[in-house]
Amino acid sequence: MKLVIDDACYAYDTIFSDFGEIKTLPGRSIDKASVQDADILIVRSRTKVNQALLEGSKVKFVGSTVAGLDHVDQDYLKDNDITFFSAQGCNSMAVAEFVISAIVNLADELEFDYTKKTLGIIGVGNVGSRLADKADLMGIKTLLNDPIRQENENLPNFVDLNTALSADIVTFHTPLSFGGNHPSYQLLNETNFHNISEKTILFNAARGGVIKEKIWEKTQTMVNIIDCWENEPNINQNLQKDAYWATPH
Repeated sequence: MKLVIDDACYAYDTIFSDFGEIKTLPGRSIDKASVQDADILIVRSRTKVNQALLEGSKVKFVGSTVAGLDHVDQDYLKDNDITFFSAQGCNSMAVAEFVISAIVNLADELEFDYTKKTLGIIGVGNVGSRLADKADLMGIKTLLNDPIRQENENLPNFVDLNTALSADIVTFHTPLSFGGNHPSYQLLNETNFHNISEKTILFNAARGGVIKEKIWEKTQTMVNIIDCWENEPNINQNLQKDAYWATPH
């Protein structure tokens, strides 16, 4: 059995060596030729897993070691009987704690009472739900927005997007999606950025591309905290230089 693995995957030799022959490559160098005779493909987000990569190959299992899914064409995998597993949710506690720690730091530095702030959480899945639980324990009022969950579960305490964007603190925790009834690509854009004011604390800890950065860099906020960038691995230096925290995802 042959495995092609992104060389940035942690401890790949220890974890996968018993399964067969391992070939490692930088994620952006994994191409159609390199997977033709592979049985298993293990990637991170820098490899686009789709028909262009896999057609004609022997691959029957794809594993992704990151939480996001936008780099994988799951429909193609399903249609071609290729098993897929991801690490979705693996870092949800860490991201929730990242947001909470930033809020606590800001409350100390800027001398405000976070229990008197509202927290708009956009995307209430693995990360957003954990963050909401922590915020509730700390006495922070949450405004939860997740139209997919709202439609499926009819949750009475959820709000529309504009209401969530009007919170004192706004944080994004959606996947990056381009289709369906609720695409998240450039979810915050020129049509609704007016909800963000010079008093807003704005986070992107979701995926690059969820916020339209060309508008963001021209919008005055109280604080920006950015972990995800629209053109990763390149970052928007105009946003980075003024951010309270800017981290490389």
